[in-house]
Amino acid sequence: MVKYVLEKGPAFTILKVELNEGESIWVESGSYMLNKGDIEVKTTMGGGIVRGLLRAVAGGESLFFNIITARSKSEVWIAPPVTGDIAAVELGGEEVYIQDSSYLAHIGDVEVGVGWRGFKGLIAEGELVWVKAKGRGTVFINSFGALEHIRVGPGEKITIDNGHFVAIKGGKWNIRKFGGWKTFFLGGEGVVVDVEGPADLWVQTRNLPAFAGILGKFIPSKS
Repeated sequence: MVKYVLEKGPAFTILKVELNEGESIWVESGSYMLNKGDIEVKTTMGGGIVRGLLRAVAGGESLFFNIITARSKSEVWIAPPVTGDIAAVELGGEEVYIQDSSYLAHIGDVEVGVGWRGFKGLIAEGELVWVKAKGRGTVFINSFGALEHIRVGPGEKITIDNGHFVAIKGGKWNIRKFGGWKTFFLGGEGVVVDVEGPADLWVQTRNLPAFAGILGKFIPSKS
């Protein structure tokens, strides 16, 4: 089993993974920090070819994985691009759905594809492309702000703003607009996720699209 530690959390968490010769970790493009030891790096779409095409259409920041394989005993450090925390999601054959920008890396026999949910022809705040990871291994997710793990009990229902959603394992879920059309367009909320347990749910305490909108007010227009 691959050994790993999470350090410098919760605001500036980094993932440190120990790899024996021949072991690999799949990493989101742009998240490699450093390594100790001899490694080989390959870039691929892997199981995410469809995911890559959808992300391109949706304006995603990356199309590829970097597969880092140890040629000798090595240590690899991984860091997400935004300030926040990292969590490990263990999979024993189940599947986990992850907000596109919150997938960081995975180890083991895990297939990563795309889970698409949303409104046809409707543009909303936040990501509507979700990554789906399924198999046996460990998936690492990252947040913008603090990362909260919520266990949703059987029959329990919870609603989350799409900008605060990070990942879900198990349960039933649905994406819908928040309130009526006036609220949807003027209320600043947009899309929410309805979840019914039993499920494991991860949420983040800050909303990246909302933060980007605030920053946009201070960036001069090219026109």
